[in-house]
Amino acid sequence: MDSFFLFNVSFSTWLHWLIQPQLALHIPDGFLSLPVSLVTWILAIALIALSLNRVQAEYQEKAVPLMGVCAAFIFAAQMINFPIPGGTSGHLLGGTLAGVLLGPWAGSLVMVVVFIVQAAIFQDGGLTVLGANITNMGLIGTFGGYYVYRTIRYAIGRDSWKGVAIGTVVASWLSVFIAAILTAFQLALSGTVPLGIALTAMASWHILIGIGEAIITLAAVSFIWRTRPDLIYHPPRKFSTSRSLTHRS
Repeated sequence: MDSFFLFNVSFSTWLHWLIQPQLALHIPDGFLSLPVSLVTWILAIALIALSLNRVQAEYQEKAVPLMGVCAAFIFAAQMINFPIPGGTSGHLLGGTLAGVLLGPWAGSLVMVVVFIVQAAIFQDGGLTVLGANITNMGLIGTFGGYYVYRTIRYAIGRDSWKGVAIGTVVASWLSVFIAAILTAFQLALSGTVPLGIALTAMASWHILIGIGEAIITLAAVSFIWRTRPDLIYHPPRKFSTSRSLTHRS
């Protein structure tokens, strides 16, 4: 009887978590096994170390204020939930947006700071599994999202809004969906949730949440493209050329 009761409590706990997409990618403490947590911590620490080295070597000091503004915007935007069908809601992750504006290295550092603040102050995700949340949303969302965006942008047109827009939309949606799939596998490997149930729940919710992510990210990038295209990582060359000519004259 006691074991049956504990099973029901455990079942209801992870089921309640899975049906709340605003928490679904921020894994709480106790949901991952020690081996899975350790692997994700190693990946997260490696990402942070590489990002710090690349930012110190390649980025100029003027990028630091932009990193702060970007982190503040993403953090504030994540506090606003948007409704999705089914009577629940999701919110912006912002990894691809950080990558588009700052590049993969600085963008990843910004997202790491955002995740740490969320976990430490707002209990949005656990501290012991922070490595997994950084890996899922920072490594895939920012690093992976940036390179998907970059590939599509360069294939369609590096200096065209069409290339930027399509790359932003596809990368934003994929960053959310793939992170959800990876989270489902981590839960299954930890013995927390059966793989079939985890994949079904995570994929179905995040197909929709990914659309919201893509719309919000596109709106932000569109505004910056129209007003300050120089703030985009690898700005359009036509802008760079006209700006240099203006300075020479």
